[in-house]
Amino acid sequence: MKLIDAHIHLSDPEYAEHVDQLVKEARDASVAALVSNSMDLETSKGSLRLAEKHPNLVFPALGIHPWNVNVLKESELEETVKLITEQSRKKVVTAIGEIGLDYKYEAIWAKQLMVFEKMLRLAEELELPVIIHSRGTTQKIVDMLPSYRLNRVLLHWFSHPINALYKAVDHGYLITEGPPVAYSNGIREVVKKVPLTNLLTETDGPVTYRKAPYGGRMTSPSFIPTVVESIAEVKGMAVVDVADQIARNFEGFFNIKLR
Repeated sequence: MKLIDAHIHLSDPEYAEHVDQLVKEARDASVAALVSNSMDLETSKGSLRLAEKHPNLVFPALGIHPWNVNVLKESELEETVKLITEQSRKKVVTAIGEIGLDYKYEAIWAKQLMVFEKMLRLAEELELPVIIHSRGTTQKIVDMLPSYRLNRVLLHWFSHPINALYKAVDHGYLITEGPPVAYSNGIREVVKKVPLTNLLTETDGPVTYRKAPYGGRMTSPSFIPTVVESIAEVKGMAVVDVADQIARNFEGFFNIKLR
């Protein structure tokens, strides 16, 4: 059984002293893929280094998170675009991510949109998947994405609205769900409604989960078995069948053959 963590911030400074431990925990938990999502130029470079150090396990997603837009320098945006382009041509980049829009940063909405659109146009040009952050903006993003020529879209930590979920599924988009599926009725309802063929699993570490069964421990890929078990419970399916389908979803979406 091969498990998937399709969204973790391995290059986050919070994880700097723990990466080797997290990689070991991933292997021990049968997690066969860690997609290292980036937040800015420096974490994008960090994700590339980690992918080089841990081939066939860590896969780099490069991009600029909307949380980082307010401190973004123009030169950094252009350098990030250049980095993604160069590494894509070397067949190193797995996806562009984490990118998106966040309602909490409405004061810099125009700048958020500018950066997001730049990343989406780059994804078009390079024919790369996109991994999208959409807190409070999911409906807006799902409505705008069809105007881009994007082959593969992943909506990370989808929570609401359900209408946007149906629209996303109709477009062939995937969503990720993570540790909250063990305790959140809202997330469990999303999992119940999304076809298993449109679902991937994640941890979003180093985000911390204080509720049981996680209890505020450092978030680790070792949480993924609990996520898969919870999905299987909601779907009324065998754990191995859920895990196998999610692994197939990962391979198809990212065009990666798991080892």
